[in-house]
Amino acid sequence: MEEGEPGQLKRAVIDGTSGLISGAISRTVTSPLDVIKIRFQVQLEPTTTFTLLSKNVYGPSKYTGMIQASKDIFREEGLSGFWRGNVPALLMVMPYTAIQFMVLHKVKTFASGSSKSDHIQLSPYLSFMSGALAGCAATVGSYPFDLIRTILASQGEPKIYPNMRSAFVDIMKTRGFRGLYAGLSPTLVEIIPYAGLQFGTYDTFKRWTMAWNARRSSDLTPNEESLSSFQLLVCGLAAGSCAKAVCHPLDVVKKRFQIEGLQRHPRYGARVETRAYRNMYDALKRISQNEGWAGLYKGIVPSIVKAAPAGAVTFVAYEYTSDWVESILT
Repeated sequence: MEEGEPGQLKRAVIDGTSGLISGAISRTVTSPLDVIKIRFQVQLEPTTTFTLLSKNVYGPSKYTGMIQASKDIFREEGLSGFWRGNVPALLMVMPYTAIQFMVLHKVKTFASGSSKSDHIQLSPYLSFMSGALAGCAATVGSYPFDLIRTILASQGEPKIYPNMRSAFVDIMKTRGFRGLYAGLSPTLVEIIPYAGLQFGTYDTFKRWTMAWNARRSSDLTPNEESLSSFQLLVCGLAAGSCAKAVCHPLDVVKKRFQIEGLQRHPRYGARVETRAYRNMYDALKRISQNEGWAGLYKGIVPSIVKAAPAGAVTFVAYEYTSDWVESILT
């Protein structure tokens, strides 16, 4: 351990606390976009007017665009509708980001053989692998809350499940304990490239920006201290957008597995029946056959719009919170 570096336990506390706080801030700020995204993803009917006119498989669509969906949710559920499922979402994202950043730092330290200051020098491949491993660990640790969040956010009005407890009881009654991990396989398949790309591209964008800053200031040694808040924000925006654009179809499949067989008010269209999909490959195949390729990208617009600020807020909040917590503990 280098001089001035906190011990392993302190480092874990710093990363865990910083991840927890940054995750909570990011999730609360972007919740409205997440609710709209989920409504699109679990809707079997087309989500665009063009697709609705050219290929109507299931019937009239409840949501056909971001603005229309926003108006409908606000009119029918009020402002609080945009934060539906936010409590389980926070219970999911807070341990998720805490575990993610703790594992990420541990893996990066192992890979680089030294402290946090040298992590930025890791190759893109090692940054990708570190992010993927951290994402897998965080997903397994927080998945049941993600499942319940999806169910509560997708149900609309009138509510089928008034709270987390009723949703949990119904899942246990109808699916058993395994039901709390419905859709875990496509989630893990999604999170490997998603978390890997997010952290890998974030480190890459930071290196490029540091090099650009060094050239502008005639400094021969690029360093992280040269990065401004705005530059960190842009790096986070770019990283979140790249990762989400590549991995969105798997997120759609995950949401379908999470809500299959569960009750849903007819106003919101056809429900996903029990065992509608045999496995992840079958889900991808059936969605593309029944809903077209556009079906795999339902909710992509709010997803991208959400992923960019979510990634930016998470990374910037983490960077500043980490420095703050470290200054308190050391």
